[in-house]
Amino acid sequence: MLFRPMGKNIFGQLQDETGRIQIMCTRDITAVEGYDPKKSTEELTPFKFIEKKLDLGDIIGVEGNLFYTQKGELTILVKQLTLLCKTLLPLPEKHSGITDKGVLYRKRWLDLIIHKESVDRFKARSKIIKIIRNYLDEAGFLEVETNVLQNVYGGAQAKPFISHMNALHQDMFMRISLEIPLKKLIVGGLLKVYEMGKAFRNEGIDHSHNPEFTELEAYAAYWDYNDMMVFIEKLFESIALKMHGSTKVKIADQEIDFKAPWKRISMKDSLKIYANIDVDNLTPEQMKQQLITEKHFDPKTLKDAKKGELIAELFAQYVEEKLIQPHHIIDHPIETTPLCKLHRNPKEKSERLVERFESFVMASEMCNAYSELNDPELQRELLVEQALKKQKGDEEASPLDEEFIEAICQGLPPTSGFGIGIDRLVMLFTDTTAIKDVLYFPLMKPEE
Repeated sequence: MLFRPMGKNIFGQLQDETGRIQIMCTRDITAVEGYDPKKSTEELTPFKFIEKKLDLGDIIGVEGNLFYTQKGELTILVKQLTLLCKTLLPLPEKHSGITDKGVLYRKRWLDLIIHKESVDRFKARSKIIKIIRNYLDEAGFLEVETNVLQNVYGGAQAKPFISHMNALHQDMFMRISLEIPLKKLIVGGLLKVYEMGKAFRNEGIDHSHNPEFTELEAYAAYWDYNDMMVFIEKLFESIALKMHGSTKVKIADQEIDFKAPWKRISMKDSLKIYANIDVDNLTPEQMKQQLITEKHFDPKTLKDAKKGELIAELFAQYVEEKLIQPHHIIDHPIETTPLCKLHRNPKEKSERLVERFESFVMASEMCNAYSELNDPELQRELLVEQALKKQKGDEEASPLDEEFIEAICQGLPPTSGFGIGIDRLVMLFTDTTAIKDVLYFPLMKPEE
């Protein structure tokens, strides 16, 4: 990484994944493995060969003795140098480096060679994933793998990627969620399952979204969303302790305390507390008008919106940005998900609220979880509603999945499940603002 001839000596910096160390080649001691000056057309000595033929970026091996220089720097006195791989391309200039982020994302190998902080960030990602797996394993969850290519997609509201299977002469869908097959495994009698894998949503790209992303989903029979809230906040607490040695973590200019228990507020109450909006005193038309007037919504996009969808939109527009410290936002309108159980409390049930929570930290949704709907008749009704939306042109609505309904007709025990976007979680714990910085190879337009 550094090459500096000084008279009878050459000083350099050798780098590998673990760090850097200084090396010193000398005219009298250093030999080059496999190099015979007598067979060289230029008749270069080994020292001159090193000086003239070695370039920054070459991969070499060295053997020798360790010593400290007068300035106290640990150095290898090289007795033998081996050229292992010759670079044909120069490294970027060491002072200016690479200023074009697009180059760093497309050519991640250069980023990793040049920027130690990038290596540290990706190592942190691997460590976080290991902590999560250990936490789930110790809690008795079984890790499973399910299909990425699906006949029918579901489990979220998103536009899918479509592929074609030649063997069956049919279109297939890349999964948008891991939910449906994992619930089928719970029907099959597995009590606790999880999967961490790729999901694909044919949507926009921004600082927190990439069409291909890593998702964690887990389901536990005989748990409800209250059990899952405790489980999730303790997971985040565990990550904070093992990554930073404290539940208090400095993120951007905030000190975030992940210590359980977290604050729990219903979606409707959060609007009262953080936005002074009481949705019980507003008609759907008044909610639409507020979004149109204050948030500049296109009236056409709100034309068919139901009350629950409007409440969720008001929450997204007025409350999310204020949820800096960890919060669980609980008891959502049923319109926000067709896969969640109606609230057990008669009052909330009469208002068509469901046992769902979303966990927020630093104004970003970190987890989505609920008590799973296991009433096949109501499930069919809600999925039919989704299918009708799709027929009317809603590209994010899901088609009717008859096989899934058949599975829960077999009997889905009371179950709770959650989903976490691993990339966004890594962004949080590495204090990173762009999702592309935590993906080795984010999706980019090809270079011209």
